[in-house]
Amino acid sequence: MDCNEARPLLDANADHELPAPDARRVQQHIESCDGCRRESENLRALSGAVRAAPYHRAPQSLRERIIAGLPSVDEPVAAAEASEVPLAHVEAPPRERARRGWLDRLLDGMRAPQGGFGLPTGAGGGAVGSGGVFGRGWLMVLVLVLGAAAAGVALNLRRPADFGPFADELIESHVRAQVSGRDIDVISTDRHTVKPWFNGRLDYSPPVEDLAANGFALEGGRLDYLAHQRVAVLVYRYQKHVIDVYVFPQTAASGTVPATLGREGYSIAHWNAEGMTWWAISDAAPDALKGLEVALKARLQSGSERTEAGS
Repeated sequence: MDCNEARPLLDANADHELPAPDARRVQQHIESCDGCRRESENLRALSGAVRAAPYHRAPQSLRERIIAGLPSVDEPVAAAEASEVPLAHVEAPPRERARRGWLDRLLDGMRAPQGGFGLPTGAGGGAVGSGGVFGRGWLMVLVLVLGAAAAGVALNLRRPADFGPFADELIESHVRAQVSGRDIDVISTDRHTVKPWFNGRLDYSPPVEDLAANGFALEGGRLDYLAHQRVAVLVYRYQKHVIDVYVFPQTAASGTVPATLGREGYSIAHWNAEGMTWWAISDAAPDALKGLEVALKARLQSGSERTEAGS
């Protein structure tokens, strides 16, 4: 492991967030590199200072006010018992009754002939030993559990299974580069300087285009470590915004993720072109990333690199 591969991992190593194999490799490099060792020591000192900062606990009065403002779960049951009306007969709004319809049918199918979900009934018709509470309190609990499970399934269906961790890693990489002051390894607006810089540092050759005519000026590039591999990052400037564009060879799974999304205040865009997977991230509006994508694809399709290579 060299400095280019180790430096993006120093933050995570200082916070003990790396898997054991990666942590050992980083530590071995730190022991042999004075510069990385000094930076690692600074990061650990900063982390210790943050943890040692005084902690201000919220006053008890705030907690009491919050609890006092929460509705009591016993209020619907108490109101039904006070009016001597079974809970199942308490009138609900039309939209709520529609939502409850499927659940009532499900529960009717689950109830045993004896009543109370397989529990023998007492003289009053309620489950023995429950005083009717099973049919009320426990039914409410079951409704809440099933509702939470349905909400969880719906959220998981909307979110690709493997994309969440990658998006988090992408944001962390972008933010880490900005706050570290080392967001560019090779500073140049000339693609003929940036592209050759990656030679020997990666096992692939990323396409590099200057899109200044389209409003996206190339500022340089850097190496980063993402998804357990070293990747090329092209740094563009759009007005006052920095756009990091991560480029690495396309895989079969690249097309299963959304083309655009927003996360933690950042816009993220994804596309495939020229056999490469492209990920762009910025605090600019999503339209800016779409404009960069369109301009880059048009330049690549015009064959600028192939034309220059053949001339």
